[in-house]
Parts: sequence; structure tokens; C-alpha cells
Amino acid sequence: MDGDTYRFGEYALDTTRHQLYRTGESVHVEPRALELLRHLVVHRDRVVPKGELLDEVWGDRFVSEAALTTALRTARLAVGDTGSEQRVIRTVHRRGYQFVAALTAMGAEAPVRTGHRSGETPPAVDGPRDADSQTIRFCRAGDGTRIAYASIGEGPPLLKAANWMTHLDLERTTPVWAHWLGGLARNRRLIRYDERGCGLSDWAVPGFTFDDWVDDLHTVVEAAGLDRFPLLGVSQGGAVAVAYAVRHPERVSRLVLAGAYSRGRQVRARDETERAEAALDLDVARVGWIHQDPRFLKVFASQFLPEGTPEDWDEFTAFQRQTTSPSNGVRFLEEFAQIDVSDIAHRVACPTLILHSRDDERVPVSQANELAALIPDSRLVLLQSRNHLLTAVEPAWGEFLSHIDAFLAE
Repeated sequence: MDGDTYRFGEYALDTTRHQLYRTGESVHVEPRALELLRHLVVHRDRVVPKGELLDEVWGDRFVSEAALTTALRTARLAVGDTGSEQRVIRTVHRRGYQFVAALTAMGAEAPVRTGHRSGETPPAVDGPRDADSQTIRFCRAGDGTRIAYASIGEGPPLLKAANWMTHLDLERTTPVWAHWLGGLARNRRLIRYDERGCGLSDWAVPGFTFDDWVDDLHTVVEAAGLDRFPLLGVSQGGAVAVAYAVRHPERVSRLVLAGAYSRGRQVRARDETERAEAALDLDVARVGWIHQDPRFLKVFASQFLPEGTPEDWDEFTAFQRQTTSPSNGVRFLEEFAQIDVSDIAHRVACPTLILHSRDDERVPVSQANELAALIPDSRLVLLQSRNHLLTAVEPAWGEFLSHIDAFLAE
């Protein structure tokens, strides 16, 4: 019945009052996202097609599937779910969505607590909620650029260099990054930041060079009060991490490089054909980003997640659009293509773990081989995946975390 109160985990959905509660406290949810959640709960016995949700939630108003994706992400955030974990709302590929959490339906007269008495223990939370407890702070680089950084979890520190594209707040709910935060912050304190021009850091900045990125990393190190720590670099963040480890060997105890490269595509082009291909790739990206062409952005997303679903690509595209401006997106891509740390990588003095998808379609495995050959005390692990950014559902993700845990425990 629509007038029931539905309880699942620490949550209660009161369909009479049109209100969601968590441990007795009211949770603010955007009305359409709340209606989407209500419809899924009421029809939890089946998979609800996308078309039905669009009709029920938006009625006669015409909206794109992007609106549905946004409302779904908001609903998942409200109930502590993510697109990768899907413990509450499950995506059924090509069919729709289904509410799958264990649930108890109660009569409309059932009261919902709006607090707990002094000395009373609130209901337990299922699983760690590291992403809810992150602390965001700001520091300023030497040229005045404001850099946002965050800390999640407890234990020994792990610093992650910034990479394309990040947003400290939105990462908690996007299936692109949510599982990375939970996995990397397990039994340790994960510190990460948004690079200049991106996320919660300043978008209009005086400098936009590779050296600026390395300097920003050091700014975060100082602001976070880190002395000696392991450093993780993902994708182009790997080159930034390599450069930092060379400049500050006294700070970096261990280095982890994931999907990284020493030379950008234009730099590593070996002949005229490869140079032309690199130039064309950049030109297409430039046009796609400036015009925010959805066809290009979907192709771009598929390069990062070739084994992902169309929904994964839509999520990735929506996330990118919120992380930076079109003009900054172009600037990032232009700078990435020119990266070159091949002449200094041999000076990395700390033990280094290099993890790379064997069939990475964005950064070829040859770049991982090159890094392993250049960095003296390094070891290379190839993972069975085509994805540049590993997803939560593939076996390679668990292997990735296991290798990092073992390496940092040595």
C-alpha cells in the first residue's frame, strides 16, 4: 500500500509524509529522487523499466534519460548506496532497476522516531561509512591558486596524486570512483585532492603546467602535515607522482603507479604516422570538449571503461561535465599529451609497484613496461582487464587492492 512505512537497514521511507528517515532523523531528498525511490520500493517485486520511471516520476513532461540518471544517483546517495555497490537499488542491464535491500513494510500508523533519547544507542550502520566522514579543507599554492584536499579513513597515510578528472565531493557517489575510495581507505587514511582547474579547486588559474601540478602536490603535503608517506599515482597522476618522488625522495617511502605512463601520446609517437594519429586524437578531443558533443563524450568514456555498460559511460560523462569547464578540459588534454618524465624516472629511489591492465585501451601496456625498465627498484603486475579505470565488479579490482595492501605492508 502507498500509505505504508517501509524500513530497510537504518532507513525508513514514510510514503504518507513523503519523507525519508535515517536512524530516526529526517533526510533531505530532492522530490523527484524521493518519488523514484518510492516507486521502486512499492514495486520491489519486479524490475521497473526506465520508461515506467520516466512516466511515473516526470509524468507528461519530456525529459532525457540523463534526468533519470541524476535522480537515480541522488536516491542512491540518500540511502547510502552507490552505482558500483548496488546494495539497495540494482541496475538490470537493458531492463531497468529493482529495489533489492531487505525490507519490512509497516502500517501507516507506525511511528517514525525523530531522534533518540539520551543514553540510547542509535541503530547500527551496516558496513563502513568512510565516504560520509571525509573532511575537505583548502590550501593555497605559491601562485595563490586554491587547492581542495580531503582525508578519509583512519590509520597510516596514503596520498593519492590528482588525475583526470576528480571532484572530492561527487566521487563519493559516482560508480567511477566510489569503490576506489572505500578500497583505498580501508585500514588507512587516504588523502587526495582536486588538481587546479578541476573539482573543488580553483578553475580560473594563472598557471596550468606539469610543474604546477607537481608543486600543488607538495602544497597538499605541507598542508596535510605529512612527513614520510606512500604515494599513489593513477593515469597521468603517475607522472606527477614520479616527478615528486624524484624532487622529494625524503618524503616518499613507497610509490604505487596505476595505469600510468612516462610519456604523453605526442611525445611517445615514433614516426610521422603516429604523430598524425596523436594530433588527430587531440583535435577530435578539443572539438568534442569545446562543444560538449555527447557522441564524442560517450566514445571518450568508452576508452576509459571499454568493458563498461552504456549506463557506466553515461555516469562517467555526467561526472566529467561536473568536474571542470570545457576550456579546462581541452587544456588538460593538451598538457597530458606533452608529459615526459622518462629522463628522470631512473632517479626514483623508493620501492615502486606498477599496476596496469594488460589490455588497457587508453594507455598501452608498453608504457607500464617502460616505467618498470626505467625505475630501478620496481616490480610490474599486469591485471586481466581492458579498463583504464578498474570497476568494482571485475576480478582485477580485488587483485589490485590485494597487491597494494601487500606492498604497503612490507
